[in-house]
Amino acid sequence: MARDLGELNREDFARYKDDVKKEGKPFFPRAIFHDTVMSLVVVGVIVALAAIWYYDADGVKPGILGPWYTEPADPGTTDFVPRPDWYFYFLFYLLRIFRWPETVFIATVGIPTICLVLLIGLPFYDRRRERRPLHRPVAMVAAVLTILSMAVLTWKGATAKEALGSELVALVPTWADEQGFTGKEEPTKGATLFAQSGCLNCHTYLGSGGGNLGAPDLSSIGASNEASFFVQYLTNPAAFGNNVMGSYAYLGEANLAALGAFLEASKGPQSGN
Repeated sequence: MARDLGELNREDFARYKDDVKKEGKPFFPRAIFHDTVMSLVVVGVIVALAAIWYYDADGVKPGILGPWYTEPADPGTTDFVPRPDWYFYFLFYLLRIFRWPETVFIATVGIPTICLVLLIGLPFYDRRRERRPLHRPVAMVAAVLTILSMAVLTWKGATAKEALGSELVALVPTWADEQGFTGKEEPTKGATLFAQSGCLNCHTYLGSGGGNLGAPDLSSIGASNEASFFVQYLTNPAAFGNNVMGSYAYLGEANLAALGAFLEASKGPQSGN
């Protein structure tokens, strides 16, 4: 009686494994040939995609794979919020959970380092020969929890909203009312510039803002300094020992004066408002 195909395949596989065990597989030419073929396939795909992109698009006119280039970036924009690439969204959102400066070290160094050490040490502390998933409950639970955690953090990072300058400008009337400079042109103009210039990416003001890099709350900053001091400070923060904050001299004297007036008027919420 003829043997079935499955039995023949098992015999062939057993003979193949026995030959490999006895004679091995030569690196040259076998492995070199496989690597060369795969490399040529990858390079061919890249060349094909590049050709399609080049001939299918025309300048800013997009093709299947997008345009050659987009419109020039606006260096003066106040609404652009830099974000990381999608594969860093989980770290991006993990960092948002912790507040500067007390616990941010945990998110930036602590948790990633611990996870990396555990991953590097995996071959040393997991020496069991068992590889069936159902027989490895601890490893499977840890893997599932890791995947779920990264998936949730990635999704939260991708959908996290930032307060844009145009949105913060809507808070200016509230700021003016609470700080008592409603109807005053110069402080109101400065408050609008403050909202548009990205100051709240680092600072906080009346409950709004990021509070990153140890930047202080400016809600009551005007209680201790005058407008002229703020103009000098904004022009060259490094002269006052602040090497983190950049200069705002590019805003011009009129805008700096308005910002100074706004910061001087920021003495904290006025009683009765």
